[in-house]
Amino acid sequence: RAWAVLGAAYVARANRTADAADLPRAERALGTSLKARATKNTEALAGMTALANARRDFAAAKRYGEQALKLTPKRWSAYPPLIDAYNGLGDYTAARKTLDRLMALRTAPADRPAVMARASAVYRDRGWREDAMAQLTDAAAAAGTPAEQAAYRAGVGQLAWERGDLTDALEQFAEALRLDPAEATAGAGKARALAARGRTADALTAYREALAKRPDAEVTLELAELYESLHRTRDAEAHYALVRKRAEKSASDGVDEELLLGRLEADHGDPREAVTRLRAEYKQHPGIEVADALGWALHRAGEDKEALKFATAATDKTKGGGVRSALHDFHRGMIEYELERYGSARLQLEDALMVNPAFSPLWAPEARAALQDMGEMSEGPLPADVL
Repeated sequence: RAWAVLGAAYVARANRTADAADLPRAERALGTSLKARATKNTEALAGMTALANARRDFAAAKRYGEQALKLTPKRWSAYPPLIDAYNGLGDYTAARKTLDRLMALRTAPADRPAVMARASAVYRDRGWREDAMAQLTDAAAAAGTPAEQAAYRAGVGQLAWERGDLTDALEQFAEALRLDPAEATAGAGKARALAARGRTADALTAYREALAKRPDAEVTLELAELYESLHRTRDAEAHYALVRKRAEKSASDGVDEELLLGRLEADHGDPREAVTRLRAEYKQHPGIEVADALGWALHRAGEDKEALKFATAATDKTKGGGVRSALHDFHRGMIEYELERYGSARLQLEDALMVNPAFSPLWAPEARAALQDMGEMSEGPLPADVL
């Protein structure tokens, strides 16, 4: 059991610090635990599930998670990692059913905030934004420690950001940082919201502070794109190179970074390489995030007809999780704009800006420029491409 506890601690530290070097250590510790006790080792199975999720190996996470849940169906902590695995595999039906089972359990008051937070994440992915906000707000109010409350407050701030409520987002991130100054997610969220407000000097400072606490490659990509939007080309290129360096380091420790590297190549490198990476990734993890990224990479590579198939899957509630994403709407809108499907393109781009008017310092201005180029929609019946 001690080896399993050690392995789980390594995974938790890797997630907290964004340092994947702890993951091979976790694998060795958990493997030792399983060798010592090959059957009914629920702690090691739970640790292996968390490890696989951290590495984005969702098939392995599903395998270990289902084994752990079968052994301990009444333990609430067995459910969230399995939900993450199902989401990573694009199996949203299984994720929702697993959440239903989790919500039906009798959990101790101290555990309820974590359960509510998990429900919030699933509701958010279904497009139930108000329900997601309510669950996470309640989780923050019921949290037992300042660090837990800070994490949930940061999540509330992210939900507020996603719907374009910058005032609430900044308030939530500030409160999270007051409760726990080490809460790097809140620091990155604060930077994002400040950039959207046009306070770019403050945003750059906040990004640097967040990355000093947790050198996350995705947040580094956000900072690079902010630099590019400010025409600070040298700084942008240096940070794009840093994204690649950090992602490749994580990959050397067993993390699947193909989604991030594919996104990087599509917008700031070689779109053809992005397509190759993301096609392979989609075969393994056919979820909405990868569908959106692959569709956009195909668009950037000039393959707009095929791109539209994936962009449609990423924005179609019947095919995915139903999440309301300004970026996904923007991607689909720009693909349809290129295909001269102007009616549908206009609706998608308007929806992107309605969901979050400042969703990206790079891409929100492009959405507005495309809408201006298309002009006002003429009165009369809807165009055929939106019917």
